Amino acid sequence: RHQPAMPYSEVPGFVRRLQARDSVSAKALEFLILSACRQSEVRLVTWSEIDLEARLWTIPAHRMKACREHRVPLTERMVEILHEADSGSDFVFAINNKPLSSNAFRALMKSMKVDQYVPHGFRSSFRDWAAEVSTGHSWDTIELALAHSVANKTEAAYRRGDQLSKRQCLLANWYQFLELECYEMG
Repeated sequence: RHQPAMPYSEVPGFVRRLQARDSVSAKALEFLILSACRQSEVRLVTWSEIDLEARLWTIPAHRMKACREHRVPLTERMVEILHEADSGSDFVFAINNKPLSSNAFRALMKSMKVDQYVPHGFRSSFRDWAAEVSTGHSWDTIELALAHSVANKTEAAYRRGDQLSKRQCLLANWYQFLELECYEMG
């Protein structure tokens, strides 16, 4: 079902508001927006999944909806957030050594008076931006960034790569859009 999503043109301003907050949930929600990942993937990320040197987050198959490992290239800002979030816990975004609750993002959005949208909707915001703004990225690359499964079994059998370098460029463009729009609005 369709999730209420913030229009992509409003996301940069919302990211700026998140950056003004000094909380684990704000950092985690910004990370979610930048990565276009699902809530559980971000809430439960562990340091063992992160390779800062390679600038790569590898989500194991057992934590993915499609039950396939998913590699997420880390942008400059995502790396900054990871450094800011280092709490000494196995979980990246932890409070008292426990991961954020399943309601943490919704509670944050409610306190910021944007609860007409849902955290999962930021994936749609990203998708709309990628489709509507002249990014030059292919449908395949965008869908791979969202870790969507290929419905066509024949096509899925032949698609073995994950277009990591193309997705790295896509997420870098998304980050640039968010930052430039934040700068222009600020």
